[in-house]
Amino acid sequence: MLCRAFYGLFIVFLSDTMNYFGNTNFSVGVRRLFYAVTPNETSFEKLEDVPDYLNEAIPFFNGAILLEFLICWLKGVETLRLNDGLSSVTAGIFLQLSKFLIISFELVTYSWIHTNYRLVALPWNSPWTWFIAFLTIDFLYYWFHRAAHEINFIWAAHQVHHSAEDYNLSTALRQSVVQRYFSMIVYFPSALFVPPSAYFVHVQFNLLYQFWIHTELVKSLGPLEYILNAPSHHRVHHGRNPYCIDKNYGGTLIIFDRLFGTFQDETDEKVVYGLTHPINTWNPIWIQICHFVHIAKTFWSIEGFKNKIYVLVKGPGWSPGKPRLGDPADIPQLEYPISKYDNGLPLWGNIYIAIHGILLAICFQELFLKRLTLTQTNVLGVVLFLFASGTCFGFLMDNKWYSPHLELIRCVAFSVVDYQLSLRQKRIEVVPLPLLDVTRMIFAISAIIWFLLCFRSGKVLEKEE
Repeated sequence: MLCRAFYGLFIVFLSDTMNYFGNTNFSVGVRRLFYAVTPNETSFEKLEDVPDYLNEAIPFFNGAILLEFLICWLKGVETLRLNDGLSSVTAGIFLQLSKFLIISFELVTYSWIHTNYRLVALPWNSPWTWFIAFLTIDFLYYWFHRAAHEINFIWAAHQVHHSAEDYNLSTALRQSVVQRYFSMIVYFPSALFVPPSAYFVHVQFNLLYQFWIHTELVKSLGPLEYILNAPSHHRVHHGRNPYCIDKNYGGTLIIFDRLFGTFQDETDEKVVYGLTHPINTWNPIWIQICHFVHIAKTFWSIEGFKNKIYVLVKGPGWSPGKPRLGDPADIPQLEYPISKYDNGLPLWGNIYIAIHGILLAICFQELFLKRLTLTQTNVLGVVLFLFASGTCFGFLMDNKWYSPHLELIRCVAFSVVDYQLSLRQKRIEVVPLPLLDVTRMIFAISAIIWFLLCFRSGKVLEKEE
C-alpha cells in the first residue's frame, strides 16, 4: 500500500510540476537557469514589474533534480541520497517560506537609497545599464561570498549551504534563512547608481545561475572556464580537502577569483564535500542555528573584550594567537574511506519519508500558486505546518527517540484540522482536490502507525539486522 501511494503521489507531483511549467515558457525557463537572457526581456521601469524569477524557477529546479537523478541511475554512479536531498530541499523551502513570515525591507531600503542618494541616474531601458548592473552585482557577490567564509558571524549563516555531504543539484537549494539579511548590506552601495529594478533582476539571476553548477555530471566547460564559474570550480569551493578551503567565491563569473588570488583549479584528487567538522544531523532547525550557538558559547567563555569581538569578525578557525583565518594545520585530514552521516532507515521508513516529502513539495508548490487568493490566516497556518513537517522529517531521519511522538502529533493535527474544516464545508485550500482523499488516507494510516510505534522503547526506525 505504501509503494502504491508513493507511486500515485509521484505521478501527481509530476503532473503538478508540469502544470507549473505551463505558467512559464519552457525554453525561457531553461534559459533563465543559465543567465541566457537579453537586456530587452529582463529590463523593467518599475520595481514591482520585476517577476519573482526564483519562484517561477521552482518547477525547473524539480525537473532538473529528477533528470540528474535519472541520468546518475542509468550511468550506475552514486545518486542523490534521500536524507541529504530532502534536507537540502527542506532548507530551500524554509528560505522561501520565510518570505511569508518576515517582512523584508531589502527592496524598500534599496529604493530609498537610490531615490535620495544616487550619484547618477542610469536609464532603466539601456543595455549599458543592464551590463553595468550585471557586473556590479557579480562583483559585490564575490566580496559578500568571500566575507561569508572569512567573517565568523556571516559564516554562521553560510555554513548551512556547505553542510551537505553530497554534491548534486538539490545541494543548491540548501540555503540559510537569514543569509539574505547579511548580503543585502553588501549590495546596498550599488543603489548609488543601479536602478532598483535592475538590481532585483540581477540579484535573482546571479542565484539562478548558481543552481546548475552544483553537479558532478558536467566535468568541464573548456575555454569558457576562464571567464564563467563552472561546476568544476564550484566543486572545489564545496570541498573540505585542504587545497579546496576558501577558494572560488565567484557567482556567475570566475574572473574576480583570478584577479584577487582566490582561484583554484580542480585537481585529480577527488573532492570530498561538506564541513571540516560535520554537524551530523538532518534537523533543519539545528542546521540553521548550530554555528550561531557555537559562536555564542565561545563569545561567552573567551576572556578579554577584544577577543570577544574577534570571535565575531575573524575567521571561523580563529582563536587567540592564530592568524585571522585560522591555522591551515588545524584543518582535519581526510580519513579514507570517507564516511558520510547516515542513520540508515529501513525500507519502509525511507518510503514513508519519500511519500510525505512529495506531499510537502506539492503543498509548497500549491501555496505559491494560490498565495494571492488565500487568507493570511490560511497562509500562516500552512506555512507553520510546512515548517513543522520539515522539522519532523529531520528528527525521523536522525532516528531520535521522540520522533514518533512528534510525527503522531503532526499527523493527528492535520486530520483534526481537516475534520473541523469539513464540518464547516471547507477544505485545506493548498491540497489539490483530486489529491485530498488520498492525503487524508495517508495521514490517517500514518497516525495509526505512529500510535502503535510511539510507545516502543529504543529507536523505532532502526534497521533490521
